[in-house]
Amino acid sequence: MSLFDVPGWSVPDAPAAGSSSTKKRKRPPSDGGAKLETAHINFEKLMEKLEAGKNTSQPNKKQKSKAKSKQNDARRSESSAKLPHVESSDVGSRDRKAKRKQNAGGKHAQASVSTFDDEKREQPLVESDHASLSKARKKAKQRADLTPPTAGSDVAGTSKQPPQEQSNLTKLQAGLKNNLDGARFRWINEALYKSDSKRAHDMMRENPKVFEEYHTGFRHQVHSWPTNPVSHYISVLSAYPEKTVIADLGCGDAALARALVPKGFTVLSFDLVSDNTYVIEADACVRLPLPGSEDPDEAEEDIESEGRGGVVDVVVCALSLMGTNWPNCIREAWRVLRPNGELKIAEVASRFTNQDEFVSYICSFGFRLKTKDDSNSHFTLFDFKKMARKSKGSKEWEKTLGRGSILKPCEYKRR
Repeated sequence: MSLFDVPGWSVPDAPAAGSSSTKKRKRPPSDGGAKLETAHINFEKLMEKLEAGKNTSQPNKKQKSKAKSKQNDARRSESSAKLPHVESSDVGSRDRKAKRKQNAGGKHAQASVSTFDDEKREQPLVESDHASLSKARKKAKQRADLTPPTAGSDVAGTSKQPPQEQSNLTKLQAGLKNNLDGARFRWINEALYKSDSKRAHDMMRENPKVFEEYHTGFRHQVHSWPTNPVSHYISVLSAYPEKTVIADLGCGDAALARALVPKGFTVLSFDLVSDNTYVIEADACVRLPLPGSEDPDEAEEDIESEGRGGVVDVVVCALSLMGTNWPNCIREAWRVLRPNGELKIAEVASRFTNQDEFVSYICSFGFRLKTKDDSNSHFTLFDFKKMARKSKGSKEWEKTLGRGSILKPCEYKRR
């Protein structure tokens, strides 16, 4: 019995002649074997193309990754043909996830490789910079060792640093070094103002480098001033008679002597450290190694006298009234000056509490004010003349010398 035979029904054996179906005929469903064969053919075509491209040019990373992904697709299609129960949508989603992971991994690996390459490229540059810097320093040091000191060099221990050392520094390093030098100078300067001259002298003897550091900082400080008092005195004293004897108290690097000695002047330079050329080591606030006496010709206290044995025509104190016992420097200036000799004082304007009181105090040592110039914003200049005075006893001198606070010490803001 036929499958479609039903009692009471009949099915014709063939369609009626001339009748045609409007619907297209469906293609019979392909089985797994056909799919596998199609995938195999596609894979072979792909491999042929890859071989042809490899012969013409070397494939790059992108081409390799595409070929690999196509190969994986072919393998997946082959496996899906073997497993008909797996849905194609699941396979596609897995493929997309795998591609995302592969792309992310490739980007991460590429970024890490490029970072490593950049670091590798930068490293030799840094090492070469350090090597060139050390070589330049060695050459500068060899030149400094081979170069003999000249007659125009600064005070012993205060010679200016060679420019090679500064040129080896970067802008930032040079700025930091200048800041440190400035801070060191301010600290030493304030210590000198707030201690007596004996303590300062002992400090310089124990460590002569302190003297060097102080005057190195002082030279830097001069550049910020509108005028330099030492330059003013060089100009003024150049007009004096040639054989004028000048005593420069607290001379520093002896700029006055270096400028005036070649012109025929006699300049006696005194400071706490000697350079064995121009500067004589002495504490001007204790005793100068020069002749002169305060005693009058007759031993009567009521008689005015200009002293005896003075050999100096001009005494210069350019920013040198430092230390708590600075008044004794004025007493020594009077002792070594000849009759009618001159005392020239240049002092920082901010140190004065009362300029008239300061002038009166200097006159009490046996001087008379000739001129005063306070037109400069930084400094005040005084010219005094030595006058006869009555001799004083020890108690009176003790009282006079104890008024050093009439000048304030130089202090700096804490940074």
